[in-house]
Amino acid sequence: MTTLSAGSAAPAAAPVVTRQLSYVKAFNEGLAQAMREDADVFVAGEDVAGYGGVFHMFDGLLGEFGPRRVVDTPIAEMALVGLGVGAAARGLRPVIDLMFMDFLGVCLDQVVNQAAKMKYMYGGAVSVPLTITTASGAGLGAAAQHSQSLEAWLAHIPGLKVCMPATPYDAKGLIVAAVRDGDPVVVMLNKVLLGAKGEVPEEIYEVPLGKADVVRGGDDVTIVTVGRMRDEAVKAAEELARTGVQAEVIDLRTVQPLDIGTVLESVRKTNRVLVTHEAVTFGGIGAEIAAQIQDQVFDHLDAPVLRLGAPFSPVPFAPVLEKAYVPDAERIAAGCRRLLERK
Repeated sequence: MTTLSAGSAAPAAAPVVTRQLSYVKAFNEGLAQAMREDADVFVAGEDVAGYGGVFHMFDGLLGEFGPRRVVDTPIAEMALVGLGVGAAARGLRPVIDLMFMDFLGVCLDQVVNQAAKMKYMYGGAVSVPLTITTASGAGLGAAAQHSQSLEAWLAHIPGLKVCMPATPYDAKGLIVAAVRDGDPVVVMLNKVLLGAKGEVPEEIYEVPLGKADVVRGGDDVTIVTVGRMRDEAVKAAEELARTGVQAEVIDLRTVQPLDIGTVLESVRKTNRVLVTHEAVTFGGIGAEIAAQIQDQVFDHLDAPVLRLGAPFSPVPFAPVLEKAYVPDAERIAAGCRRLLERK
């Protein structure tokens, strides 16, 4: 045993070891913990059991929970979501995986006309605690039918909630919140972020639906982001800081419910705002945010709200075109500079 002589310094405290998990592993852990917590939670989808999902989001669940709670299904998205709606209406908590967000087109009637509306049409007598998980976004060369970000479709439908986690911490916390929620929730995982690592607590926890994250403080310009654009916005803010411009970065986390209050509070301080997402700019969620800003805090704006998204085109397959298609830190920083030039 080491002893200290008079006047000698105490040994330095051991460094705190922070646990790091990848985005996909954090999601997987949160879902597993939610399934342990509630025996009514089950997972169904194409290749979710034996293979663990196309992006291994469900690895290990079959071994722990068995084939009654982790179910491989045929390639039939309409039937799959219908199964989820019916099971949820009867008191279970299904987690239905759609693989790629683009496949929503195959089952949109079940999502929009059944899951979203059933509670309203039955006067609250029936709840639909259904979670739909799916992978969205470009950047992996998956081409036009496997790369879309369609959150604006879903956010437009009363009765649906829509999550877009951008960090491992949020991937775990939002899937737990979604499974526990009493209404249908779509959790959009971003394909490019699946391997990204970050701090994730071991215990089960929720990230509240409808609560944005102020990632970085600033007084000169507000950058509102969602999904993968969080990382690009932070890079842009760091670049701007080298020239003395302090950008505040807000990650919405969910687009329905939308935490517009946090956005408005920031705009009152910075007086300039850029909204960015990787979905097509036209008709995107950025248009709704811009409209609410200009409706509620117009007198605080020193420049029009700037929107930055993808061009009005299908997602290209060629890597060089796909790279040009998705907004990045350079374009976000350039947009902020344009705003600051406006007097």
